[in-house]
Amino acid sequence: MFLTACGTICYTYGMRTTLNISIPPGLKREVEKEVKAGNYASISEFFRDALRSWKEEQLVREIRESQAEIARGEGKVLKSLADLD
Repeated sequence: MFLTACGTICYTYGMRTTLNISIPPGLKREVEKEVKAGNYASISEFFRDALRSWKEEQLVREIRESQAEIARGEGKVLKSLADLD
């Protein structure tokens, strides 16, 4: 993985997929600062952690939405996986 001068991130994930993103120079410096400070082993690890955090927040949001539906009487409480049918 490497950062270009304009803040484009290029890396290979699982040796199968390459992802290129462009970020502003200020964000690039922030990422590099975090890695240099030892908070992340690499730029790749920084972005993997960011994606894991995003996925976790997404799951929490979905759970809260489901809880709100149940509170409004719109949701269905499953007693077993068989209730999914």
